[in-house]
Amino acid sequence: MFHLVLGLPWLVVVIRFILPLPWIWPAKAMLAGVLLIASQHLVFNRISSGSIFAPEYPRPLIVAFNFLFGATVLLAVFQIALDLLSLIPLLLNGHFPVVPPVVRYVMGTVAILLAAVGVAQAVRIPPLKNVDIAIKDLPEAFDGYRLLQLTDLHLSRLFPVSWAEAVVKKANELKTDLIVVTGDFIDGHLERRRADVAPLAQLQAPDGIFAIPGNHEYYFGYDDWIAHDTSLGIHMLTNEHAVIERGGDRIVIAGVTDLAAFGRKMPNPDLTAALEGAPAEAPVILLDHQPRMAAETAKRGIALQLSGHTHGGMVLGLDRLVARANGGFVSGLYEIGDMQLYVNNGTGLWPGFALRLGRPSELTVFTLRRRS
Repeated sequence: MFHLVLGLPWLVVVIRFILPLPWIWPAKAMLAGVLLIASQHLVFNRISSGSIFAPEYPRPLIVAFNFLFGATVLLAVFQIALDLLSLIPLLLNGHFPVVPPVVRYVMGTVAILLAAVGVAQAVRIPPLKNVDIAIKDLPEAFDGYRLLQLTDLHLSRLFPVSWAEAVVKKANELKTDLIVVTGDFIDGHLERRRADVAPLAQLQAPDGIFAIPGNHEYYFGYDDWIAHDTSLGIHMLTNEHAVIERGGDRIVIAGVTDLAAFGRKMPNPDLTAALEGAPAEAPVILLDHQPRMAAETAKRGIALQLSGHTHGGMVLGLDRLVARANGGFVSGLYEIGDMQLYVNNGTGLWPGFALRLGRPSELTVFTLRRRS
């Protein structure tokens, strides 16, 4: 069923775009065949690794598949829009208008250009984004405290060791007080990704590196990845917290496991356990990979929740659908009662749909400010 759904944009393009073109049949068949293969690229992921989430073939081929699939989806959207507009003369004149070939050529060209831009935006080293967060009664010692969030790295054949090295280098150059990683480190099992995650051991911040698992860690050996990430010097907060002190002032960094744990033999997310023993007067910054439960979390006295998972929706328009699956939260800063929620667009993203248009990746630096 999943592959059938992915094939629907291809079907729209073949029936409504390719067939009406004034081309010879072999050319139409070749174009339709190439786009069909690209529309089913997750099949090749499964063949190469046993999982649709982890392509284990050369990076240029992954990029090509994402480009062609992205162009197909965009072209299907354009074609559907054209057909809807054609309903107007149908209602007025009783028949669909004849669409000149040049209109389809323009649509095809725009889809190709947007897909190329979208893939390039997806695989680049993310730009810096600065966000000021005002926290009620933040201890004076933490006024101006800087925290870097990385999330959804999805280290894989698409985001390999060279990409990870560049991200780590840029992250360290920011010289923040603390670095957090809010899940989805990888796509692939440890034996395949060991070299790709190795640069994370070079992350540096005075107050440490803290992280939580995302849902993708559960697909590729949760216990192996928790142990390995810990061996890289990353403090994994699995329903735990850490206290950061400056003089006599304190803040709490808490983390919960992911909702993907439900139904598996791993610890379910447990905010009560994560906060147990935390100093009552210290503001809490919570790391929770998925933002879906933020409305409930806000009732627990959390000052700031940092999440990822949504990739910002990847494409304007598509982000509205992604928001509906995540409690209405998809990108940027939200206020939920007294809690602030930041949903990060992601450092990387899933290799199965590597396209970004209007929802750029980000290296996000939060500067905490005291609010009376």
